[in-house]
Amino acid sequence: MIATFDINTIGNNDEKNDQQVKWIRVLYSDFHSFTKDQEHLISLKNGFDYIEGFVIINRTGLLNSWKTSFNPKDPVQASHFVSEGRTLYCLEMVKYISPDETDTEAMDQKTDRILAKLDYIPHTLFQSEVSYVEFLDRVHLSEIKLREKGLWDVPHPWLNLLVPRSSIYVFAQEVFGNILPDNCNGPILMYPVNQSRWNANTSMVTPTEDVFYLVAFLSSAVSSSTGRNGLQNMLDQNKRILDFCGRVNLGVKQYLPHYSTQEEWKTHFGTKWELFARRKLRYDPLAILAPGQRIFRKANTMSL
Repeated sequence: MIATFDINTIGNNDEKNDQQVKWIRVLYSDFHSFTKDQEHLISLKNGFDYIEGFVIINRTGLLNSWKTSFNPKDPVQASHFVSEGRTLYCLEMVKYISPDETDTEAMDQKTDRILAKLDYIPHTLFQSEVSYVEFLDRVHLSEIKLREKGLWDVPHPWLNLLVPRSSIYVFAQEVFGNILPDNCNGPILMYPVNQSRWNANTSMVTPTEDVFYLVAFLSSAVSSSTGRNGLQNMLDQNKRILDFCGRVNLGVKQYLPHYSTQEEWKTHFGTKWELFARRKLRYDPLAILAPGQRIFRKANTMSL
């Protein structure tokens, strides 16, 4: 899985251990507003330090579950919010609070000004203040709960896609509206990334547009099941998503893909293939490294 989008670098660990964070969640029902606000936030120079989006499909009692870790701004309206039978979009934001921060009121006002420009559902605003370490450890807490239920050491047929900004609406309409079932077997992450933040000298392949979206389907399968929560069903679902992206030519790239032929890898790398192949020939001419990926054949049979 690609790391979630932390706008700033981690910095000094000792400083972070004493740091607090303001942790915020809001919901959207309109996909256009959701993507517009995410793109606005990643364009800010002094906005939030962490931004992540989620797609939530048919979740019962969603806001009630948030109350265990967050405080609702409007508890009365939040208690009447219906999430069941709906596709909703969650935007999660974090602002780091420096240990030597003295004017917390000014920081709160700045945060409120940023939030005021967003088009989320007003009574879905939830906030919390926790330590930086506790925020980083949030996934581990979920792991503990899943282990207790025997749902951690199971197959995870994850699918991570990089979707061009120009294709995200077509992608969402088909995948979230038609391909995915009424309930999902794991989180769906979705957030935009600026192309400028990626190192072009690596072998990772991204869409060519200035902004593209990470969409990650983090499914967990029940090994013994042949139903919707079974491994084969999830693999079939992943294939339907990939087939759609290829058929409509959305320009989607996989993160950590699995291909069985060199021709498929050439298509994946596109215009970067020749450079990638030259580097392989220079630094691993016998194709000894990573044979399981089936990109190159061993010995001297490599070709550009």
